[in-house]
Amino acid sequence: MQRILDAIASSRCTVALTGAGVSTLCGIPDFRGPGGLYSQPDAERIFDIDWFDRDPSIYYSACRSIVYDTALVEPGPVHKALKLLEDRGLLAGIATQNIDMLHQKAGSTNVWEVHGSPRLHHCRLCSREATLREILALLKGRPDDYVPRCPVCGGAFKPDITFFGESLPERALGEATSLALRADVMLVLGTFVNVEIGYCCRRASRPACSTSASSCSNSRLLFSFFIFQYHLFQRTIGTRKEGVDIAGTDV
Repeated sequence: MQRILDAIASSRCTVALTGAGVSTLCGIPDFRGPGGLYSQPDAERIFDIDWFDRDPSIYYSACRSIVYDTALVEPGPVHKALKLLEDRGLLAGIATQNIDMLHQKAGSTNVWEVHGSPRLHHCRLCSREATLREILALLKGRPDDYVPRCPVCGGAFKPDITFFGESLPERALGEATSLALRADVMLVLGTFVNVEIGYCCRRASRPACSTSASSCSNSRLLFSFFIFQYHLFQRTIGTRKEGVDIAGTDV
C-alpha cells in the first residue's frame, strides 16, 4: 500500500483507467459478471447496432434498469477517491469504460468516456438530438420495452453509447490514449482490461496497480484500498508531494 502511495506522490502524471468493477459497489451490475447483463438470453443482441436498427426494444428492455433508472445511484468510494486525487493535483485524468456518468457525478472534470455515454441520444433516421433528460421524460410511466422515438420522423432514439459494429468515439479515444502516453503511473481499477481501450492504455503506460472486482486475490499490491478503504485518505501517513499530504484530508 505504501508503495502505491509513494508511486502516486512521485509521479509526474498519474492517470486512472476504470471499468465496471468500480460501479458494482454502487449497485450497478457488472455486464460480464455472474448474473450480469450478458448472462441474459440473446445478450449478444443488446448492444449490437444491426439488431438495434431491427428492434430497438431489445436494448431498451434490457437496459432500462442499468441505464435509465439510475438517477438515485450515488458515486462510490472509487469515484470519490479519484475526485480527491484530482482536487489535490495528483490525477491528470480518467479514461473510463463505464457509461454510468458516476465520475462526473462525483465531480471529476477530466473524464473521457471511451465507450460513449447516454448523456445524448440521436435519432437513427434524421439524427435529431435529445438529451438524457428528454429521453427519461419519454420513458416515464412506459413499459420497459418502450422505445422513445423522434417527434419529427418517428425514428428510434439511440444513446451515444458505442454498440458492437460502431467505432469508438474518436475524441474520447484520442484523449484517453494521449493521457496514457503521458502517464508514468496508471491506476487500473475495476477492469480486466480485455477490451480495446484497456489494451491500448496498458500498452501505452506501465500500470502501478490493477484491481478487478473478480481478481483481487492476484496481488497484495492491488489497489483494493481505493475500493474498500476510502477512509484511508483521512489518515496522515506521511506521503507527500510538493508539501501536500495526499492521505490526510477530510472528506
